Amino acid sequence: MSVAFDANPVKAMQSTHTHTPQTPSAQELSQEIKSFINGIDVAQGRKLSVREHARCAVRLLRLVPACRGAVLEHLRGVYDEHVSAFLHHLETDGDSSSGVSSNLEDIIQEIHSVLSEFIRLNPRAWAPLVSTWAVDLLGQLSSKHAGRRVAPHSSSLNELLQLWMSCAATRSLMEAYSQCLAAMLAWCPDACVDALLDTSVQHSPHFDWVVAHIGSAFPGTIISRVLACGLKDFCSHGTKDQGLMMMVVDKGSRVPKIGSVVGILGHLAAHHSDSIRKELLRMFQESLNPSSPLSPTSSSTSWESSPQLRRAAVPFLLQLAAMSPNLFGAVSAELVDLLRPPVLLQLQTLLQGIPREELDNMLGLAVHLISQSPSGGAKVLRFLADTATPASVIISGPTPSPHEGVREGCDRLLQMLLLHLHKLVFNRTDGVEVSPHHSSCMQPQRIIPFLEELQSHISQLCAETLRLERKRHLWLHQLLCLLSVYGGLTVATEAFCQLLTQARNPEELALAWQLHTMLSSCMVGLIPAAVTRCVAQIHTHTLGPRQLKQLLLNLATAIQSQEEDTKGLQSSMATQVGTAVSGHLQNFSGLLLHGDPTVSHAAVRLLSCSPLPRTSSPADLLLLSRAAVTHFFLVLRKQSEGTKAGRDGGQGSEAVNCSVKLLSRFAAYSALTLKAVLQQLIEGALHKGNTDLFGGQIAEMSGAPLTSPSASTDPGVSLLDINCRFGTAVNFTGSVWSVFHAGVIGKGLKVRTATKMPDPSWVIQNVQTLLAVIIQCCSPAGLNGSINGSQSQDEPAPINAEAAKVVAVTLVESVCPDVANGELSWPPEEHARTTVERDIHIRRCFEAHPVLFPLLQVVAAGRPALCYCSAVLRGLLATLLAHWEASREALSTDSPWHLQASCLLVSCMGEGQLLPPVLANVHEAFPHLSPFEVRLLLLTVWEYVRGNGPMPQKFVFSPDKGQFCRDFSRDGDVARYVAPIHSVLHKNIDRLGHLCWRFQL
Repeated sequence: MSVAFDANPVKAMQSTHTHTPQTPSAQELSQEIKSFINGIDVAQGRKLSVREHARCAVRLLRLVPACRGAVLEHLRGVYDEHVSAFLHHLETDGDSSSGVSSNLEDIIQEIHSVLSEFIRLNPRAWAPLVSTWAVDLLGQLSSKHAGRRVAPHSSSLNELLQLWMSCAATRSLMEAYSQCLAAMLAWCPDACVDALLDTSVQHSPHFDWVVAHIGSAFPGTIISRVLACGLKDFCSHGTKDQGLMMMVVDKGSRVPKIGSVVGILGHLAAHHSDSIRKELLRMFQESLNPSSPLSPTSSSTSWESSPQLRRAAVPFLLQLAAMSPNLFGAVSAELVDLLRPPVLLQLQTLLQGIPREELDNMLGLAVHLISQSPSGGAKVLRFLADTATPASVIISGPTPSPHEGVREGCDRLLQMLLLHLHKLVFNRTDGVEVSPHHSSCMQPQRIIPFLEELQSHISQLCAETLRLERKRHLWLHQLLCLLSVYGGLTVATEAFCQLLTQARNPEELALAWQLHTMLSSCMVGLIPAAVTRCVAQIHTHTLGPRQLKQLLLNLATAIQSQEEDTKGLQSSMATQVGTAVSGHLQNFSGLLLHGDPTVSHAAVRLLSCSPLPRTSSPADLLLLSRAAVTHFFLVLRKQSEGTKAGRDGGQGSEAVNCSVKLLSRFAAYSALTLKAVLQQLIEGALHKGNTDLFGGQIAEMSGAPLTSPSASTDPGVSLLDINCRFGTAVNFTGSVWSVFHAGVIGKGLKVRTATKMPDPSWVIQNVQTLLAVIIQCCSPAGLNGSINGSQSQDEPAPINAEAAKVVAVTLVESVCPDVANGELSWPPEEHARTTVERDIHIRRCFEAHPVLFPLLQVVAAGRPALCYCSAVLRGLLATLLAHWEASREALSTDSPWHLQASCLLVSCMGEGQLLPPVLANVHEAFPHLSPFEVRLLLLTVWEYVRGNGPMPQKFVFSPDKGQFCRDFSRDGDVARYVAPIHSVLHKNIDRLGHLCWRFQL
């Protein structure tokens, strides 16, 4: 064994150990050295045992510190012997608390005491030597015994640390190294950290437990010095290779220490992540500022004195992040916050000196880091998009802005990121068999952390895309497409739904169709899945009123685009949307009664243009029709209130038109829906809640009889006169009792007063709208015509006879429910005395609901449907005859309501061909006659209808006219019914001469 002695061992010994208990003689010292070198006891001439040899080495180290190199080299074997015995004992006995067979612990303790004393007394001489020796020996022992049965796997760092720290030898070495490191921190920390890094490179991962323990004991120092040493090593290798980032992919293998740096920081990240993050950010900030020192503990070394280090700092940090995604995730969020315009300009200045090829490699590495970052990807994306987006279309001034270079750099980085993600997404199917029944042609095989994180930011990404900013929305839309392909049908559906919900105009909505076009080649069923998801959001009340309204309007716009698209580019998508919506018609129809009128109007727009399903249950159809009719009356009221208040702005008319169109579509779907829509329209128009819409009066006193419009409300009217007139019409003979109208003397009858009087202008408009929708539903050709509330009545649309019959039957059931359907024939006039109560009820219904006469006119147009209103016509005519008979007024115009009712009744009967033309024209003379003469002509009408019953069998379909007609020549001679008419004409020839030609046979 060769021993390296110092030139002056006595001086070295005196400098390191100034006090010794005994000073050995030269002969004793010589014998000790010979015994140590040869391993033989010189005095006794026998071979030394391991224990004796170790004690000899320790004594020699105490006496002659100058031979420390040879002694420390020998002590490696002693430590190895102890570790081997320790592990063997564990393998045989399984207990580390019992003694070790080699019994070297006292020797280990003695060695540790000597070294500790030397380091304490003269750290500058002993600390570098002992630290290097201790850490190297720890690395050798860790690697040599890593395969032992009791040694845990290197990944079990805590178990490995517990094992080695229970061994006296390795624990002694760890304590010695820690003492050296603590002593060297003030003046030479780099040497100690370099030894740690070199050993870590050589013996990793078995040496990681040492790094973890040292790092936990000196976190601040280890982290900063490890980074500083790693940067210097990275820079030196980059200088030798003539480029810092020439081979970025395998940089870890070309720079040995960087792997150890990553490993050390990775071990410390569990408990010291905050310190690591601060050190990494500090290194980045100081590299941009030349006046900053390299490390807080080495103020003499600055970035100014080492520009090579400053230029290598950013590539070094990129390489660290590439080798450890956890490190990048720890600093990415705060790093983005640091990148403000001044910092970006400094970074641009720093990178200008890097060759183009190296800069491209750095950008490629940055792209790789972003795509593999497990967190902070959304923040990085927003930063890149914000920085790369041009601030304005107009460039201010002839000189480009200093920020233009930063913008172009981020633009390039963002485009490279999109290209890289495109390759990652579309190269994930290698060696994978794709099922043809799968919704996507790509089965995810590799996780892309950047896209994984963005899946939770679909809503924000769509919102940013829809801002339609220059370039920005193109980048984000491309990223949205890649994210949809990566995430499959679920993510694509979410993105498509978000675009449909957030788009506010056709330009923004076009982005949804562009996304569908891009995904249609590799994904089927996107639109049905998106509509299904929209329905689910409706059920769960996920969307607010504004979002829900926008979604419905966008779906309606999508369906209507098929009609507007002349090139057929969107017809396929529009058809798919229409089909998908029709499959969920029940869910969308529930929105017709939504509390927000804008949502209900949007639902009407959607349903009015959506195709109806081919098959639906009767219950569903009835619910649909009821919801549509209810919505019709709601929008009609809203339009009336808006018109009256002067704040309609045309929106009410549009809502009513859409509602009319929807009802027309439902009515044309089937006979069942036609009957349901017509019935509910008429019942709704006669409902007390909608009476005021069509001119009816809402009374304050419930249960009181409605007052005839002919009754005077003049306060000066005499109650006695009213009762006298009433007495002349009713026979009270044979009884002592008399019945009189109740009232107030001097004020007339006690009548019900209306809470509000309807506005005649919007009453007329509402009635016209109601008639328009009923005619539209009853007309087979009405679906292709114009739909509005002011349709011209000069050329009425043909009314389907069956539809008109439904209206007639519904009217009869609503006005007088106890009338039997078979009461078509007219009895004699005397029969009316047995139905007085029912007839009065019918008349009051017509008084309370002015809309009944226009509805009768619609029925009359659909011949022979008016025949089924025979009982209502008969009851109304009977009360009119009674009124005119009891009237003592001079002219018929003194009873305006009864005169109008008489004219309308005869006109309807003539239109429905229940009367021949000569009798159908008598109402033209009513305004010029007295009440008695009016009664005489109405009695003639009664007699004709009684003699020629209103039977549907008398009507024959005329193909030329497209409707049923009646041949009055088959009913016998009409002359005998005209005689009273001629008599009245002759009597009033001075006033009715101009009407004589109307009554020629």
